[in-house]
Amino acid sequence: MPDNQLDRFNAEPADRVEEELRACNAAPSFARTVAAGRPYPSAEVLVARAEAVSRALPWDEVTAAIAAHPRIGDQVDGSSAEAEASRREQKLMGSADGALRTAMVAGNRAYEERFDQVFLIRAAGRSAEEMLAELQRRLGNSVEDERGEVTEQLAQITGLRVRGLVSP
Repeated sequence: MPDNQLDRFNAEPADRVEEELRACNAAPSFARTVAAGRPYPSAEVLVARAEAVSRALPWDEVTAAIAAHPRIGDQVDGSSAEAEASRREQKLMGSADGALRTAMVAGNRAYEERFDQVFLIRAAGRSAEEMLAELQRRLGNSVEDERGEVTEQLAQITGLRVRGLVSP
C-alpha cells in the first residue's frame, strides 16, 4: 500500500492518473504525457515536468485547456475537480468590492473581444486588485505576447494543481 500521495500517484493505473491530471490541465496530450513519465522520484520533479509539458503545448492545446477555465470573478458551480480548484484559486475575488468586481467584468469582456478567449491568470496568491491590474496591463499585449503569457499562466496553474495531487 502506498505510504504517501506521490507513491499512490506513481502506483495508480494510468487511466486513473490521467483522469486526475486532466483536472489539472485539460489539454488533450497533457495527462498522457505526464502520466507516461512515472514513476516520479519527488513531488518537485513531477511538478517541474507538468509545468514543462504545459509550456511546450502547441497553441491549439493551450486553447483547449483554457476553455475549461471559468472567467476570473465568475461563480463556479459543480463538484468536479476543476470547479473545486477554481473556487479555491479565486477565493480572493469573492471578497472584492462591487466596483472592483464591475471593473473585472468589463475587463474580461474587453479581453475576450480583443483575444477571443477567457483571461487566464494564476489567481492563487494574488489579490483581486493584482488580478485586475494584470488584466488591464495584458490588454496592451500583442496577440503573440499574450499567447506567451497565457501559456506561462497555464503552466503555473497546472503546477499548483499537480502539487495538490501529491501533497498531504
